[in-house]
Amino acid sequence: MLLTNGKIISWDEPNTIFENHAVCIQGGGIQDIGREKEMKFQYPNEEVIDAGGQFIMPGNICAHTHFYGAFARGMAIPGPAPKDFPEILEKLWWPLDKSLTLADVRASTEVMVIDAIKHGTTTLFDHHASPNAIDGSLDVIADIVERSGVRAVLSYEVTDRDGMEKSQAGIAENVRFLNRISDKVQNPRIRGTFGLHASLTLSDETLDRCRDSVPTGVGFHIHVAEHEVDEYDSIAKSGFRVVDRLHRHGILTPQSIIVHGVHIDAREINILADSGVWVTHQPRSNMNNGVGTAQVEAMMRCGVPVCLGTDGFSHTMWAEWKAAYLSHKLWNRDPRRMNGMEVANMAVYNNAALAGIFFTEHDFGALRPGAHADVIFVDYHPYTPLTAENLPWHILFGFHESMVTTTIVAGEILMKDRQMVTLDEEAITAKALEQAPQVWERYNEQFASKR
Repeated sequence: MLLTNGKIISWDEPNTIFENHAVCIQGGGIQDIGREKEMKFQYPNEEVIDAGGQFIMPGNICAHTHFYGAFARGMAIPGPAPKDFPEILEKLWWPLDKSLTLADVRASTEVMVIDAIKHGTTTLFDHHASPNAIDGSLDVIADIVERSGVRAVLSYEVTDRDGMEKSQAGIAENVRFLNRISDKVQNPRIRGTFGLHASLTLSDETLDRCRDSVPTGVGFHIHVAEHEVDEYDSIAKSGFRVVDRLHRHGILTPQSIIVHGVHIDAREINILADSGVWVTHQPRSNMNNGVGTAQVEAMMRCGVPVCLGTDGFSHTMWAEWKAAYLSHKLWNRDPRRMNGMEVANMAVYNNAALAGIFFTEHDFGALRPGAHADVIFVDYHPYTPLTAENLPWHILFGFHESMVTTTIVAGEILMKDRQMVTLDEEAITAKALEQAPQVWERYNEQFASKR
């Protein structure tokens, strides 16, 4: 196809904004970018998609999410509100994940993927948990991802909190799935990592079993020091802080993803930098859980590549940009903190570099010849000059996810003019609405059994 009549934001390095240019997509990648008149002459047989003067830019990337959390929206937690993050786990997430059947996993993935497509998020790193529906759960998620057309990197979170049998089942699910999707030609938009919940629910023995089970070249995806309890638990178990402990067990590799890192210290930051591991920052989730604000500016200064995720919030990545930009200023009581370009470095360049180690067939995260054809149209009308240099601040103070009108992944249109193409949104949301009360009922039973 030929994308015409739009202003092209390349997000290349350096970023460039092209006017009166067109983008030619062939074979799932960007074949060419050039003057529109010349491109129409050079590629006369391509289907022309008229952007109608909108911005044409790379799709957004979410470096950490939880599709399985969809049914938490609007759900009441019985009794007094949780007073801290450990109580949020015990009162909300752990009873909820035990309430999910494979049918619920399917439904929650469907609504979350629709949310991503509608809001211009084309690649997602999902971290899954369904302790009473482990076997085959990643296949269910992968099936929806494949049908929807988005890209996703999937994993199942191994944990000891439900006993050794389910811990081993989680390991087996990761290994089985990673082996099944190892043929990248057969699975062009699906990749995998090895999921771990967090140090506080993993024994030394389980960490070693995971390290010994992971296929060659595959990393881990694990929550780290989201709350202080993770650090104190690690010290009690091993005498070491969380990052030190994971490093000693061989979990930190250049393919591994560390989520949150809110309460790590300076030595842990240096270990992360030396190991080449990736960190993901989720400011909306951190604020909602009251856990604090990760020192991501210090991490990036030390050479840690910090990315941006949503942690299961709606896949509105520009909302996450705004939360990152504002929360660090408030937390530090300093309006100079978290420069807008640093937010763009996380959300655009680091997210693209992370995705690029999984999807290696083309370059990632930019509009340039040879890159993956993951593209969105944005109906934004600036009333002040918009340049490559001030674009991050236009996104922070002007862009909104409702402005996304068209979403394309690997050259396939997933949404056009705000109309879903690959999934039936009305049928899927109706089905989820029908299933949600049953999930909530099972959740309340799980909650009551813990009291």
